Amino acid sequence: MDRVSLDIASLHAFYGKGGSPRAVFDMLSAWRAALGDDGIYIHLSPPAEIDAALAALPAFDPLAYPLWGVPFAVKDNIDVAGSPTTAACPAYSYSPHEDAPVVARLKAAGAIVTGKTNLDQFATGLVGVRSPYPIPRNAFDAKIVPGGSSSGSAVAVAQGLASFSLGTDTAGSGRVPAGLNNLVGLKPSLGALSTRGVVPACRTLDCVSVFATTVTDARSVFDVAAGFDADDPYSRPVEQAQPLPLHVVGVPRKADRLFFGDSLMEAAFETALARLEPLGVALCEIDMSAFFEVARLLYEGPWVAERRAAVRAFMDAQPDAMHPVTRAILAKADGLSATDTFDALYRLAALKRRTEPVWQAIDALVVPTAPIAPTLADLEADPIGPNSRLGTYTNLVNLLDLAALAVPGPFRADGFPAGITLIAPRGSDHRLAAFGARFFPGVGGRAAFPANEAA
Repeated sequence: MDRVSLDIASLHAFYGKGGSPRAVFDMLSAWRAALGDDGIYIHLSPPAEIDAALAALPAFDPLAYPLWGVPFAVKDNIDVAGSPTTAACPAYSYSPHEDAPVVARLKAAGAIVTGKTNLDQFATGLVGVRSPYPIPRNAFDAKIVPGGSSSGSAVAVAQGLASFSLGTDTAGSGRVPAGLNNLVGLKPSLGALSTRGVVPACRTLDCVSVFATTVTDARSVFDVAAGFDADDPYSRPVEQAQPLPLHVVGVPRKADRLFFGDSLMEAAFETALARLEPLGVALCEIDMSAFFEVARLLYEGPWVAERRAAVRAFMDAQPDAMHPVTRAILAKADGLSATDTFDALYRLAALKRRTEPVWQAIDALVVPTAPIAPTLADLEADPIGPNSRLGTYTNLVNLLDLAALAVPGPFRADGFPAGITLIAPRGSDHRLAAFGARFFPGVGGRAAFPANEAA
């Protein structure tokens, strides 16, 4: 069969005309084999499980089942019943008996899991290379890192192996891979999606995130997946702000546009800003110094200890089973004290107060999703520095309890993607999506599936 576009509207149009989900999943299997990237999935859903899921689909009814027959991938730190959860650490692997609630909600809406995807081990990293498994190839340039920690989840969608995927986001893991693979990455308000059944990184900051090729699809998945979970102590009801037009958009002042020598990323961001004003918004330059200080807290303060606490028993028992970079990062927690924790919490509270007036002056903040596009060689030479720079505009979001949406922007002059991220206060998920849907179609650029289109 001819390749079918995997966005939800196109898939449902295909099904509505009598197209078969079986044909779609056979197409995906053939394309995955042709692509030959063994780093995307850690565990593929067995054919018998996919057959059973397809057979269990009710009659086609996209109103009752808004994700009917839609293939999706799941980051391998999120539980899927019957599939091992490894968090990219084989020695840590366990077999959950039930789906994480967020997965269960998507399945109930008709979506079908294609498999579990690769990640920076224990979701610690923004580069996507801290895994004992083969590294997923960036969908546009195999020399560039795929981005992390949700590397496989992003590449699966960018390469046309799934309509959408679930990632997680603590420091930018649901946004950086989107920016480096020309995708939409939705980082919801904290607590909007249950994190029960997710291997924690920082439980107080973790979000389940969504990768998709369109803002409409990302929002549709969010609407299905969101909901209060009384059994998740970090689940919180989120009252959504009305998706009214944005009138004033904040942008980093010139001195705060940090690209660390990547002139191609810098030029692409300036082009993106030029595309904003025709959308009827005024640009307001923002002093980012307090936001940057928040971002630095994430890996300088007690949240490293929170990551260490999440895997304490395993790390104490089997330290040599961990990726060496991951182990070294988490080991820094052993030098922190309770006093350090409270000092950092007090500093964060002060910085939150300093940033609050910004949201009285603007409707949203627009920043580069990734200020650099490091190569695999860069990471071999320096495993830490490029990763830290990738978090320049992402680390701050979860600590400040903000909502964020990464969308593709104008491409760099060399043809590599360069996205932007929209940020606004908690509960702005729908409002950001409404604006992102207006911005994204106007930026041009080539298709989301470069290898797919060339095949």
